[in-house]
Amino acid sequence: MTVSCLHQEWKDIELKWDTSVYQYDTVVLPVNSIWTPELHVTNGILTTMKHSSHDLLVYSNGTVKHMVIINAEVNCEVNLFNYPFAADECPVAIQAWSIDECGTELLLGDVWMVDSTHGDWETVNVELLKKRTDRNYILVSLKIKYLNPFLTLMLPSILLILTDVVSFALPLGGGERNSFKVTLVLSFTMFLIILNDKLPGDSNCSPIIRPHFCICLALLVLSMLVSLVLTRVAKDGGLIFCCMSKGSTCGSRGNKEEKEDEEDKADIAVTQLDASDSQILRKVVYFLETLDAKELKIAKSQEFANRVDKIFFCC
Repeated sequence: MTVSCLHQEWKDIELKWDTSVYQYDTVVLPVNSIWTPELHVTNGILTTMKHSSHDLLVYSNGTVKHMVIINAEVNCEVNLFNYPFAADECPVAIQAWSIDECGTELLLGDVWMVDSTHGDWETVNVELLKKRTDRNYILVSLKIKYLNPFLTLMLPSILLILTDVVSFALPLGGGERNSFKVTLVLSFTMFLIILNDKLPGDSNCSPIIRPHFCICLALLVLSMLVSLVLTRVAKDGGLIFCCMSKGSTCGSRGNKEEKEDEEDKADIAVTQLDASDSQILRKVVYFLETLDAKELKIAKSQEFANRVDKIFFCC
């Protein structure tokens, strides 16, 4: 929407008078009682012109001064690739009625801004251009006030990424980190669903903020997956499926029973007097060795997972 206040000045020879007969240099007449020039915005979708006052000023030499207000909706292609830091120029073509050198010739003087702020857009500069003899162009430089889109669009995504980075301070065990990262991913997904219809641009001119959101979502999902994998590595020492881990558990149990039977047979063959005491002692020793080996394995797995976690955090 373009709002222009035009100060018009033209000469009407039928309105001049002799000051010796009528001793008045100026008179005020109703605007509906005389002819007034009509202006058009040729590249406007909808244009309305109304008088700023019901009266106008007429001089003795036939000069008429008046002011009109033009409201025009202009169709301009604005480059929104750098949204919310977009800026572009919009030409506004103004002309008067003229056909075959018969009509009104429009001569524009100085052009200045009256109100530079309107909604999310701000007028930076206006400049008068004349590319054709019958048409004048007012080049309007526009830019988006980036503070509001930055606070409502970019800042939440940056804070979510920062929160995800700080969440690496949570321990891998216990599941607190995984739950927190899943919550972040779901929250950002809902945020994108809400903003899907609010973001400007289409397939021909897609703003760069859309890839920004896609990259943020990909980073959040990648961080969540890495955290889940490292939690499994820290607990079991490897990426083994449940069915394979169960089979290995059954095999270890069978080997354990066979080893206990061999130990029992060896005890009986060596001595028959203290068989029960020797069996109990060997079971205790085997249990302690197995427990130490398991704790060592878990410690190595946690150390490896923490090392990979620190590397991913640095990346």
